[in-house]
Amino acid sequence: MASSQPSRDSEHRQFPDFLECKLDACERDSFLPRKNGKHLVLGKKPGDGAIMLQSNDYLDIGNHPDIVRAEIEALESSGQVPVMSAVFMHDGGAKDYFERQMADWVGFESSILCQSGWAANVGLMQVIAGNDVPVYIDFFTHMSLWEGIKSAEAKAYPFRHNDPVHLEKQIQQYGQGVILFDSLYSTIGDIAPLAELIDIANRYRCLVVVDESHSLGTHGRQGAGLVHQYGLSDNVDFITASLAKSFAGRAGIIFCSRRFAKYYPYLAHPAIFSSGVMPHEIAALAVTLDIISRSDDRRSKLHEMAAYVRRELDAVGYVFPSESQIVALEPGPESATEAFRDALEERNVFGSVFCSPATPKNRSLMRFSLHSGLERPQLDYLIDVCREIRDEVGMWEWKSTKRGGRSKP
Repeated sequence: MASSQPSRDSEHRQFPDFLECKLDACERDSFLPRKNGKHLVLGKKPGDGAIMLQSNDYLDIGNHPDIVRAEIEALESSGQVPVMSAVFMHDGGAKDYFERQMADWVGFESSILCQSGWAANVGLMQVIAGNDVPVYIDFFTHMSLWEGIKSAEAKAYPFRHNDPVHLEKQIQQYGQGVILFDSLYSTIGDIAPLAELIDIANRYRCLVVVDESHSLGTHGRQGAGLVHQYGLSDNVDFITASLAKSFAGRAGIIFCSRRFAKYYPYLAHPAIFSSGVMPHEIAALAVTLDIISRSDDRRSKLHEMAAYVRRELDAVGYVFPSESQIVALEPGPESATEAFRDALEERNVFGSVFCSPATPKNRSLMRFSLHSGLERPQLDYLIDVCREIRDEVGMWEWKSTKRGGRSKP
């Protein structure tokens, strides 16, 4: 039956000027300069045989049959599913059991399952900070923690990336507060000086929040993360993580004390005003945890491959700070990154473009996310392509190349 409502022509409907200006600016700055008329993050569609280096499924378990089976069985047997905020869920269910499993794995008293890593970070900051609490944040820390600072109406005091000396100077000037940093940075793949940062936090009695989204599952004993690997769990107040990376799911987690976990659901707006994680998702995550904890072979392969790629790309002249499975090459201006992206994609290699607001405007980059499902011939092809296109994309003239003291042989 045809609708009696008049249709809207969205292409010609005018919004108020304040919105039109914002949309026009996005079109002018992000779409019109590109050769394909799309945003810089969108190049060609991958074809058959493409080498895909875009996924955060670092252990290559997203389609593991045990995980798929657990989710299907939970869907088939769950009956009436409670679609509601997690504040109404009693202890003793699958969610409570999974949270205890996760806490034991990482070495914390408790954990809190959240709808996403974004919800975990925003909700946590909204609870622990406020307009009278200084928040010290590494410049490269994930945007969700910056957004959490805004939600808490707190004042941000950024410190230079991976610079404990600058952090300490900031604390000496502005006083006790909250310190935020990632263990492994998703943009450029380097690792925080965890021991130094945590020592400063403890000496000044600041709260410490470490985002382990890109190291949980890939680093540490049984994949329990970098904080656990270095024996620092007792000196950290909170660890957060997205479970959409190594866990290849759709959730987030906060590791914390038992006392904090008791009150968090009734203070954090994302916990109160958004429905909780669904039972079939929890079933899949529980099986994923078991697989990850037994995947030392996948972790070893991932680290070996990452070390090989970093070593070979360095040998052909690329400059990058990566210490992990995330390898980011920085052409700089968006036009240079577009040229690099197109040269890679013409040769069936697909990475992820990071540009503003994920990076400063003139420091856009191409990120290669390695995973344990890759094989040596694919890595060799990636390296050969990067070697082949150096002159074509002007790699020797990139500012990142020059900062690293490299020049054309």
